[in-house]
Amino acid sequence: MELRSVEELMDLLHAGRPQYALRTAALLRRGRPADKELQVAGLVQGIGPLLAPGDEADSARRAAAAVRPLLGERVCRLVRGDAGADDDVLRLRLAREEARTAGFDAGVLEDWRTVLELVAARHCRLDAVD
Repeated sequence: MELRSVEELMDLLHAGRPQYALRTAALLRRGRPADKELQVAGLVQGIGPLLAPGDEADSARRAAAAVRPLLGERVCRLVRGDAGADDDVLRLRLAREEARTAGFDAGVLEDWRTVLELVAARHCRLDAVD
């Protein structure tokens, strides 16, 4: 499955565990406020099980493939968690772990719509140039 619009992605995120995804993205925003792609990767990295319930084995790869057309190659690579890719993959993993135990209110999913739209629009412009 490939996600082609922010609306499709938002629907999928609402169907999942949005509080966990929101905390992960919020933690990444605190640490790297200018890196919207990293924040978005934290928000969407958990959608794999929603794409194929019951099959956890390829969850990260499935999530990465689904967001690539919409959010671009860097977000795809971060979600996939390519070993040794860069420090941002480690930041993402650490934020995901911390989000499991963090007890703060990270807001609502709708707060992230604009960020998702910005990353998607940037990716579309870059594709147009290629």
